[in-house]
Amino acid sequence: MLNPYIDTYRDSKRIQETFNAIHTLSKQLKMPLKIMEVCGGHTHTIMKYALPQLLPSNITFTHGPGCPVCVMPKHRIDCAYKIAKQSDVILVTLGDMIKVPGSYGSLQNARAEGLDVRFVYSPLDVLKIAQENPTKRVVYFAIGFETTAPMSAALLERAIANGLDNVLIHCNHVLVPPPLFNILSDRDCQINALLAPSHVSVITGANIYKPLLEHFKIPIVVCGFEPLDVAESLLSILKQAINATPKIEIQYARLVTPQGNTKAQQMVQKYFCLEDSFEWRGLGVIPHSSLRLKNEFSTFDAGIVFKEFLGGIAKEEHKNCLCGEILKGKNLPTDCKLFGKACTPKNPLGSCMVSSEGACAAYYKYQGV
Repeated sequence: MLNPYIDTYRDSKRIQETFNAIHTLSKQLKMPLKIMEVCGGHTHTIMKYALPQLLPSNITFTHGPGCPVCVMPKHRIDCAYKIAKQSDVILVTLGDMIKVPGSYGSLQNARAEGLDVRFVYSPLDVLKIAQENPTKRVVYFAIGFETTAPMSAALLERAIANGLDNVLIHCNHVLVPPPLFNILSDRDCQINALLAPSHVSVITGANIYKPLLEHFKIPIVVCGFEPLDVAESLLSILKQAINATPKIEIQYARLVTPQGNTKAQQMVQKYFCLEDSFEWRGLGVIPHSSLRLKNEFSTFDAGIVFKEFLGGIAKEEHKNCLCGEILKGKNLPTDCKLFGKACTPKNPLGSCMVSSEGACAAYYKYQGV
């Protein structure tokens, strides 16, 4: 039986027809299109369905900084490790984050050493852990873009409502537009179109990309995660490029609106504000690119509660690891000397190989390495 929510967007005939149209129109391009798919979920769709092999030679994909695990710098993982080492602490994180290597090893290593590190599928699972361990401080290692920040806000709201003052948040929520400004502003940047992330856009709305459009004047299409979604989005970008009419389009209209989820936005604004700066893996320090808890909620802020233990400088990344350049869209995973050799999903040296959204993990999984 046909599943209209999945099979419709995997129809091989429609996909082929759309790529045929792309090939035909691509002959009208005056210059090559280098399209950055911002989200790691898009990277996995593109690699899983071998979409680069269907493209004409003057259209290429490059991968972006939209994997929240991949962009997390070592010193943030080191902070989580140091917090886990404190007495009467249970550190809770989401699945992929437990495997990313820091200066002292990964949180998985910390767990093997006897520290109480747990992973959950939902931030709200932290409430049960806190209720069952009233004498412990339960620290949630909160990561993710605008997509997951509302869940962290909901966690804090419920903790306050239930009188759980032993719940703390180690906040590492980051924002999509600032790193894109950083990447596109590089004078050597050759990216001239964006596949914008859809999960983020469900929360924020597509209007958050207006400043990018106004500043860089490139096509931006909010794209779904199925192969036909990507094909249709490429066709939209191609038409914009040929007609020199860059704009924001919402291909993923079945879930994304210009305004987004205003209730989720209000929840985030209630508990969080912009941090002055955040150091991104591979991208450096970017001002106003992350969130922190507002001052009135500082007693729930693990970064403040454990501040005296969080000093020190993280070790440098492996000198041959190209995660930073891959996140900027300057290199492909296969350009890295470590890829598939010293660096594999079982022995990751860089975050792009760890995450289920990482570009290196996608290449490793779908290119038969």
